[in-house]
Amino acid sequence: MTQITRGNPPNLKNVRSGIYHHYVRIDNPTSLIFLSGQLSRDAEGKLVGPGDMAEQTRQAIRNMQTVLAAAGGTLSDIVSTVVYTTDIRTFKDIVAARMEFFKDQLPTSTIVEVNHLADPGLLIEFQAVAAL
Repeated sequence: MTQITRGNPPNLKNVRSGIYHHYVRIDNPTSLIFLSGQLSRDAEGKLVGPGDMAEQTRQAIRNMQTVLAAAGGTLSDIVSTVVYTTDIRTFKDIVAARMEFFKDQLPTSTIVEVNHLADPGLLIEFQAVAAL
């Protein structure tokens, strides 16, 4: 049976404890799901939210929901994320949009600013690992 423990060491302050944990420990996972980078595209592959970091964040997370559902999981099964953004100055918009989806069962998280993503107009990409 999978047991997932999420937490923060008492001697290491987590200044953004509302959006991630310092660690996630997974004992005896039944399945691991590795998500490819999810972008702000709709079901037909069209860009959603041109120029709008918050909406692009929401769409990328909705796409993660779709991928996870197809693999038998949910957002609460995500244990780790890596976020690539083209503009770290919009960090507060990214966090606000993420908090609409991730309320508890928070994953570990890393965010990195990059020069460009796969196509012009894309502002954010999420990569994730889920444990069932």
